[in-house]
Formats: sequence, C-alpha cells, structure tokens
Amino acid sequence: MNKELKLMSRKELEKLLADVKKALQSAQARDRRDARKAAERAAAEFGFTLNDLGDEKPAKIKKVKGPKKAAKPSKPKYADPDDSSKTWTGKGRQPNWFRAAVEKGIAPSTLEI
Repeated sequence: MNKELKLMSRKELEKLLADVKKALQSAQARDRRDARKAAERAAAEFGFTLNDLGDEKPAKIKKVKGPKKAAKPSKPKYADPDDSSKTWTGKGRQPNWFRAAVEKGIAPSTLEI
C-alpha cells in the first residue's frame, strides 16, 4: 500500500483522503447506533428507557482549587542599631547583625522596632 501511495498523483491522493473521511464518518455513525442500541437494551433490563435515565441531574463535579495566594510578608520586628535599613521579622534564621548584637550582650528586646 505504501508503494502504491507513492505512485499516486496529488489529485488521486486527495480523492482517497475524501473517501477515507466519508468512510470514517459512516463508521462512526454506525458505532454510535450500535452503542445506542446496546444502551437501550441495558436500560430496558432495569425497566427504563434512555429518556427516563437522561432526566437525572449529572453528578456534581468537584471544583479544582486554584493556586494558593502568596502569603503577605511579615512586618519587621527587629532593626540593626547601626543600620536601620537592616531589619528582621523574628522568623526564620537570625541575621548576622542580630546574632552579633546578642553575643555582645545586647538584649533582643532593645533591638525591637
């Protein structure tokens, strides 16, 4: 088949493609009819028609939550006495200036803003 395709002209290939698309549509319609008949038989076993089953509300779909919002940055609690632009919130790792001040004997409460 592959060799035959290579020998075909563009018009022949386009015609073949159109024929294949039509064949696929009819196959899909046939499969849909067969599936509907099978569904009708299955519903009939329980004493229902497909229309009876179609009136029910579909199950609720659980909504997917979006990404979490970023936490607001904490307000600074401590400031370096030598350089007030250096601050620390009191959370996480202690900055070097805070650790050095505490080692010198300065009470952390005196560094509070």
